[in-house]
This record gives sequence, C-alpha cells and structure tokens, in this order.
Amino acid sequence: MRRFDHVGITVADRDAVTAFFVGLGLEADRKAAVEGEFLDTVIGMTGARTEIVMLRLPGGGTTLELSSFTRPAHLPGSPAAPANEPGLRNVAFECTTSEPRLTMPWSTTTAS
Repeated sequence: MRRFDHVGITVADRDAVTAFFVGLGLEADRKAAVEGEFLDTVIGMTGARTEIVMLRLPGGGTTLELSSFTRPAHLPGSPAAPANEPGLRNVAFECTTSEPRLTMPWSTTTAS
C-alpha cells in the first residue's frame, strides 16, 4: 500500500454539500460524471450514473469524494440512525480555530 487516497460520501445534494466543505476551506479539485461498466462493476448496480466532485485541503493530500447518483434514484437515509448502525459516522478535520465559520445548510448548528 502506498497511500490513503480518498473517502467517498454519497449525498443527495452535491452542490449544497460541496458549498459546505468549501466554506470550511476545502478546494474543489475536479468534477466528473461517471457511468458505464467500470461504475456498474465497482458499485454492483447496472446502468448507474453519478456526478462526483473531489475536494482537498489547500496543498493537497487525501481527497473527499462527494457523489450524487442520477441513476438509480437516491434511497432516503435515516436521520435517526443510531450510532451503532453501519455506515459513515463522521469526517474530522484539525482546525486552527474553534470559532464557528459557517452554518450547515441542513440545520441551525454551526460548524468550525
């Protein structure tokens, strides 16, 4: 193994979540539409299509891949999922300040 490359998160509104992470200081590295045999094989679904954006910290490093599927349609997530339900729980960043930088678009809580 050479390095840890990226973490992927499937989101319903890629643009809103991208804006949130850009507001925290990440930079949009590249956007792409992905479909075809490779995607179908990787995710185990036939005929899938997704729009992705890769975000990274200034200066490089591991990327955060945000993916929003246009085919098949999104399944609703459970906002009340307990902590012991399998799935991605959090993404953590070390920040230089504890002051809130922005408001999360899906709640009234601020993030720093």
